[in-house]
Amino acid sequence: MRRLGEPITLRELARHAGLSQRTLMRRFTEETGTTPLQWLLNARLGRARELLETTDHPVDRVARECGLGTAANMRLHFRRALDTTPTAYRRTFGSS
Repeated sequence: MRRLGEPITLRELARHAGLSQRTLMRRFTEETGTTPLQWLLNARLGRARELLETTDHPVDRVARECGLGTAANMRLHFRRALDTTPTAYRRTFGSS
């Protein structure tokens, strides 16, 4: 969770777990019901939501800090997962 803002590959996750990529995929999916990369995307979206709710950081900065790269990429994932935009989400749930 501390490294969400960094690029993380399946190869790195497997190496860290001491497993082959294939075994990691199978075991992770069995345990969590989702793939490691989908889990990572959901964790990054959760972090982005938290930052949008609690900070006034620009959307570009939030995207970088949570590992989604750019504001455009973050908008795409927000639209797919939450059916809204980061700006609309902040207006609804932000603390200001």
